Amino acid sequence: METFAFEADIIEWRGPAPFLFAAIPDEHVGAIRYAAMTTSYGWGVVPVVAIIGDTEFATSLFPREGGYLLPVKLVVQKAEGVGLGDRIAVILRVGRPAAR
Repeated sequence: METFAFEADIIEWRGPAPFLFAAIPDEHVGAIRYAAMTTSYGWGVVPVVAIIGDTEFATSLFPREGGYLLPVKLVVQKAEGVGLGDRIAVILRVGRPAAR
């Protein structure tokens, strides 16, 4: 799996319910799109494994306005003590988690 490291601010996106996300920096979007060619499924969603602080979790990037949004799950927010407006360091691997 290709790995990306970056910092991003936690933002809110209001759909049917409010969720917190980190926008993938523009400089990584093209490489992620390329890496996702073999893993993406329905609606351009990209499976990833992300690490924020000491918390590793599987999720999927959502396409949004030509880029991607990384959902910051509630369990991650609580474990890392982060929330709306916080700047976070992210390590991201494109693809599904390895079977255990």
